[in-house]
Amino acid sequence: MSAVMQLNKIPRTVSNREFFAKFAHPGMVGLAGGETLLDHVIARAQRHIDADKKWGQWSHAFIIGEKRCDGNLWVIESDLDVHRKLIRFGAQENPVSKFDDGSFYSSMALLDFGLDQQTVTKVIAGGLELIAGRTRYSLRELIGTLIALRHPKMRAVKNPLDQPESFYCSALVRCLFLKAGVDIAPGLDIKNTTPEDIWRSPLVREAWTIDETAPKKRVAGAVKKVMAKFHRSSV
Repeated sequence: MSAVMQLNKIPRTVSNREFFAKFAHPGMVGLAGGETLLDHVIARAQRHIDADKKWGQWSHAFIIGEKRCDGNLWVIESDLDVHRKLIRFGAQENPVSKFDDGSFYSSMALLDFGLDQQTVTKVIAGGLELIAGRTRYSLRELIGTLIALRHPKMRAVKNPLDQPESFYCSALVRCLFLKAGVDIAPGLDIKNTTPEDIWRSPLVREAWTIDETAPKKRVAGAVKKVMAKFHRSSV
């Protein structure tokens, strides 16, 4: 967390829907953390960012987009979205109501970078351009970032598993801000940017969080097994 950031902690009596309705506006960055095994794998991998090796709190990042004629805010993100008759892997738009379920998205944050309206427009327009171009989600690059997290010097250089026109969630956010002329995670390669890096950005002006994270001990054993398999396969 940025040392200069004004942090507002919202009690869990407020629902995710109320949280976004009250505090979200276009151009903000949203962060989410959940209680699935994948969320905890990502959170554990980000412990290398922290001096005390504390797990990261965030496993997904997205940008708050515009309010549409239906009265709802929409978000721009790169995600793995699987439904019964629809599979979307990559840049996409979704209504912010996607994050309504507080039992699935147990931690939420909104980051205000103090962007002027012209910069907000550039960020959102850039996101829509990537969506129109069907930019893919990159699991391969995500693996490259997980490797780089264990070797800090690698984080400033090109992701070894880089793919053209592909981004995982926080890399997409970083890319769109850079295209608009704002570097929210200086010193890191775009495709080595994690949600935790965005949370710790020195450019955050103000943040709002809502959190009900379950104890991580109950999944720590499962996470260690998954990460052990990953390390063996990457050798």
